[in-house]
Amino acid sequence: MTVETNSRPLVKPEEHELAHKREEQASIEGELADRELRAANLRAELGAFERRYLHFVGSRYAELDELNAQVAEQVAQSQPGNERAQYAAREARARACTTKSTAGEKSAQEPRPFRASTELKRLYRDVARRIHPDLTSDRDDRAKRQELMAQANEAYERGDEGQLTRILADYECSPEAVQGEGAGPELIRVIRRISQARSRLSEIEAELQELVRSDLHQLKVRVDEAEKHGRDIVAEIVSKVDEQIAQARRRLENLQLRAQG
Repeated sequence: MTVETNSRPLVKPEEHELAHKREEQASIEGELADRELRAANLRAELGAFERRYLHFVGSRYAELDELNAQVAEQVAQSQPGNERAQYAAREARARACTTKSTAGEKSAQEPRPFRASTELKRLYRDVARRIHPDLTSDRDDRAKRQELMAQANEAYERGDEGQLTRILADYECSPEAVQGEGAGPELIRVIRRISQARSRLSEIEAELQELVRSDLHQLKVRVDEAEKHGRDIVAEIVSKVDEQIAQARRRLENLQLRAQG
């Protein structure tokens, strides 16, 4: 009579805990990648909206403030002894310079709104999940990841799927991607990665809340909501500013004619 023995290999406690922690790590890194994608998408949408807003509205406000500055300067020139007129001219010129600096140079081509494809989102999520700098405790590896994530953020805003693919492929083949051996040391690394990922989740949540509370986001929400009901708030603002520009131009012309007469 033969006695059957259990031939299954003995699983050490640290190996069992490592398997459990790896599952936890995979879960939290997936959540982190989703949150990173949400933040990147919101930053890109707000950036695109701001560029479009400045293209249509900002440049017009710059023109309006420039005309108002010229009007104030014309009045000050005609009234050299009027200190209030001199002060108003200086203030108007300073405001015009600030508005012009904020609006920037108007591009010939209309900026396009940001629209991320499903594939672009998937690629960015894969990059964030694999190479985010807060998922490593190695100093050299962290520096490399920071550089690559900066490139990934730029590629995402440009909608460059090819660049995101190359970034991920380059890191996967790099020496930094090689992990050490042994359940004990690996368990410690996994625990630290989980801790780092949780810290990053808190940071991203704070960043998202700040973006959502920003004036730019509130304006975008108003514009988007109005568009659903057939209104174009930006066009309405442009129309009003154009009227003010026309009025300021007429006033300036009248002042110049008086000065010549």
